[in-house]
Amino acid sequence: MGISDQGDPVSAIREDEATETIATIFADIRETLNVEVVNLVWRHLATMPGALEWVWGTLKPLYKGPAIVKAVLVHQNLNLPRVPRLSRDVLTAAGLDDAALASIFAILDSYQHTNALALVCFSALLARLQGSARRPDVSSAPQRNEVGPIRRVALPRLAPIAEMPPATARLVHELNGFGEDSDFALVASMYRHLSYWPTYLALIRTLLVPLHESGELMSLVAEARILGWEYGRDLASDVPPPPQEVEPVLAAVRRFVRHPIARMTGVCSLVRRATMDESESQPVRG
Repeated sequence: MGISDQGDPVSAIREDEATETIATIFADIRETLNVEVVNLVWRHLATMPGALEWVWGTLKPLYKGPAIVKAVLVHQNLNLPRVPRLSRDVLTAAGLDDAALASIFAILDSYQHTNALALVCFSALLARLQGSARRPDVSSAPQRNEVGPIRRVALPRLAPIAEMPPATARLVHELNGFGEDSDFALVASMYRHLSYWPTYLALIRTLLVPLHESGELMSLVAEARILGWEYGRDLASDVPPPPQEVEPVLAAVRRFVRHPIARMTGVCSLVRRATMDESESQPVRG
């Protein structure tokens, strides 16, 4: 089974090269999450013997029910900084037609959906194995659904950074550093997916630079980590004990949760809101 050669920042199994058990689990992840792409954390776990089978088997029941409400709460309780709107005129002037916008919103919706769920579920796993489980507060329920079912849409191929024009690759790396405190090697897949539209990445950069320089993005990421941990602890008692020595697996999970998952839970929400219309209910579409 091949290790990814598509430019992933860590060893990972490509979806199109997965075989047997790994391919079956990847298909189950796509079906359960109603998405077309298996996120990097799962593809990385697939390189560790038995890790993908154990972690997905452990967390799938949370993904199918209890974590959905907690993911909604994460989004509702994130204090997103205010950013200017990317109006339809701005997007059109940037050369983004209806087809481009449809693809961009499919990418944003997919990551919006999966990031908060992953943040909660992986935090539950860590809390359970660190003995930090607690009884959930059943009185806290979401008032509106911000992480509801998404329409399953095919996403473009995950672009290897080595294949990007140099300026786009540098832009992806710069964006990846916004809100990050120490682990810059894990490049968020969302930026790689959006790299087909460098003008949109440039607009995102314009939005995020002031927030990064002021420290507001760092605060947003820290808040996402705290919310993921708090809501994950509520679900930790539902996580069964591990069947084996799992510290290498947990080390990988901790890295992803603390860095790209927590970071992009906040950043994707921020970018998605910036590209919404003034009612904040619908993205600016054609």
